[in-house]
Amino acid sequence: MSKSREEIALELKQHIVTYLNLLDIKPEEIKNDEPLFGGDLGLDSIDSVELIVMLDREYGIKIKNPTEGRTILNSVDSILDKIQSEN
Repeated sequence: MSKSREEIALELKQHIVTYLNLLDIKPEEIKNDEPLFGGDLGLDSIDSVELIVMLDREYGIKIKNPTEGRTILNSVDSILDKIQSEN
C-alpha cells in the first residue's frame, strides 16, 4: 500500500530536520509551500547538498542538473512532486 501525500510530507519533513540538524524546528512547523531557501528556515547552499544526499539515500532520487535541483528543492511541495513522480 502506498503512502498518502500527507504521510510522505511528514516523513520528508522529519528527514529534513534530521539531515540538516534543525534543532529548533519541529517537522510539523515546516509549511509545504514555504520556500526552503530564503525563507524562515534560513537554509544555505551547504544545506542543498545535504538535501540532495538525503533524497538519494531515502528515496533513490538522484539530482545531477543544478537547474533541476533548484526547482525540486524549492519547497516541500516541489520535493513531494518529484518523489511521487519517481514512484
